[in-house]
Amino acid sequence: MIDTLSLPSTVQAAGLIGAVLLEAMALHVGYGVVTKALGPNVKRALGGE
Repeated sequence: MIDTLSLPSTVQAAGLIGAVLLEAMALHVGYGVVTKALGPNVKRALGGE
């Protein structure tokens, strides 16, 4: 296991930024899939077309 506390603070910051960006991309794709799958049913249930 890598001891992340021994890494320089700039490397730790870059790793954290990378992790946050990866999480944001995964959530964006996931929400898109859910919206595409459930969107028509929700519209129909709310009285739209």
